[in-house]
Amino acid sequence: MSQRSSALTWFKRDKERDRFYLFPGMGGRAARAKHRRILNWSIAIGLLVSSIVAICIYLANRPGL
Repeated sequence: MSQRSSALTWFKRDKERDRFYLFPGMGGRAARAKHRRILNWSIAIGLLVSSIVAICIYLANRPGL
């Protein structure tokens, strides 16, 4: 019976490996505010870059050049 129990422990998940800890600022209201700020900056930079690319494409396709 001890052989069987040792074989079953081979397939058990390692709970210590799955454990994780949150450092300060990684959860709660501060994390949501941080993620919202990053999202807002990402959208602003994306709009800026896309408008610069659109202007470059427009200027490159003008018939006068």
